[in-house]
Amino acid sequence: MTVFDRLHQGEHIDIRDAGYQREVHGEIDRCDHLCWQLRQTDPAAKQRLVELENELFNGQIKDGTYLTPPMSVDCASQVTLGKNVYINHHVTMMSLGGVQIDDGAMLGPEVGLFTVNHEPSNLHTIMTKPIHIEKGAWLGARVSVLPGVTIGQGAIVGTKSVVTKDIPPYTVAVGNPARVIRQLEH
Repeated sequence: MTVFDRLHQGEHIDIRDAGYQREVHGEIDRCDHLCWQLRQTDPAAKQRLVELENELFNGQIKDGTYLTPPMSVDCASQVTLGKNVYINHHVTMMSLGGVQIDDGAMLGPEVGLFTVNHEPSNLHTIMTKPIHIEKGAWLGARVSVLPGVTIGQGAIVGTKSVVTKDIPPYTVAVGNPARVIRQLEH
């Protein structure tokens, strides 16, 4: 069983663990290098950008999915992207715990997806929970999504909101912490 599997099953792991260092830091190094290459690539070199993004996300950039570099993704092997996903520039994905972004979801500039946290009594020990952004959801600029959150289908999260709890489908949520302010027709 991999360290990724252990974390996905809810195990808390000390970041000094040799397996963690080998597996997770190996993936972080791979992603850091590819994100660096994306930052160094001329924006007009569209084909090269798509090649690098596909290498980063294991061939998932297709069927209308579009990302705007630069980006910071630490564990892209733990990210699942649907069709027609749009991710604007400067996204940050701390994705060790798993991120799933469904078809047609859109993320504004500087969105942060954070699946990792530390045990308060031992900061060397981490725990993860996945983030799920369902079909057609839209996150405004600078939204932060914390571990374990699901953004429901067709939901809208307003700019600079901090999402600490699930957002129901077809609602609008804003604030810190984000709270639902209205229901959307669908």
